[in-house]
Amino acid sequence: MTIRFDGRVAIVTGAGAGLGRSHALGLAERGAKVAVLDMGGALDGSGGSATAAEQVVAEIEAAGGEAMACAVDVTDFAAVTAAVGEVLARWGRVDILVNNAGILRDRTFAKMEMDDFRKVVEVHLMGSVHCTKAVWDTMRQQNYGRIVFTSSSSGLYGNFGQSNYGAAKAAMVGLMNVLHLEGRKHDIRVNTLAPTAATRMTEQLMSPEALELLRPEFITPGVLYLVSDVAPSRTILGAGAGVFAQTVITETEGVYLDEAQRTPEGVAAHFAAISDPANESVLTEAFHQTDKFVRMAAKHKGVDLQASR
Repeated sequence: MTIRFDGRVAIVTGAGAGLGRSHALGLAERGAKVAVLDMGGALDGSGGSATAAEQVVAEIEAAGGEAMACAVDVTDFAAVTAAVGEVLARWGRVDILVNNAGILRDRTFAKMEMDDFRKVVEVHLMGSVHCTKAVWDTMRQQNYGRIVFTSSSSGLYGNFGQSNYGAAKAAMVGLMNVLHLEGRKHDIRVNTLAPTAATRMTEQLMSPEALELLRPEFITPGVLYLVSDVAPSRTILGAGAGVFAQTVITETEGVYLDEAQRTPEGVAAHFAAISDPANESVLTEAFHQTDKFVRMAAKHKGVDLQASR
């Protein structure tokens, strides 16, 4: 099997450098027409220029591909919508969206200014929402779409000094889960990438040897799979240094507590059993948890749920 994107149109945000640039080049190399969205700002989100996006377009065109540059601030929904309109006017469709744009404003929570917290959430979370909303109706009408959100180990597991970034990155998983459900009847597959790469965000934190192992192009193959015709959906793919792993959120089987034990002390007394991972499972919709809890309670109380319908 060879994964190709001939005839497909892709939008990649934050594609002027780092991971986004690598994803854009990888998509173009395999036949996609690529819209390079990047406002060309500094790492903290200040400033802006079309130069970075235009340089990536020039690279794609020099290699024989087709691309267009859009210097867009993803926090501006009107500007994002207009950019998607330009893509549709030029190529007639949008098949792939890779939400990659991001900034950093690291501080401990004690020292964090609310403007810095809000700005990081606006770029990462609302920027992804804006771009996805701008292509959503087109993908539904086409009955085809592939969307990737970019999370991080900081969001999945936490990282000191990144409460704003971690909160925004954790939100990607919740957004993916819902849009997977809402998009599946239209063959819109929604996934999340959790990358570790040598980019502007990490270059000051690691040794030259580690940075060489963490080149962005080592991650892009995972993205290309997640946006391909054979892509999964509702998958969190970790990637870095040529290693790929899937993150899975599970829930323990749980313990039913009768009314006499249904106290804080009862929860404390049974917490080891409550936390026992022996029969943990993956829940794929919110109501599955409700259904599990109700069935457990009904079993202990001798209630026939079928008879009560």
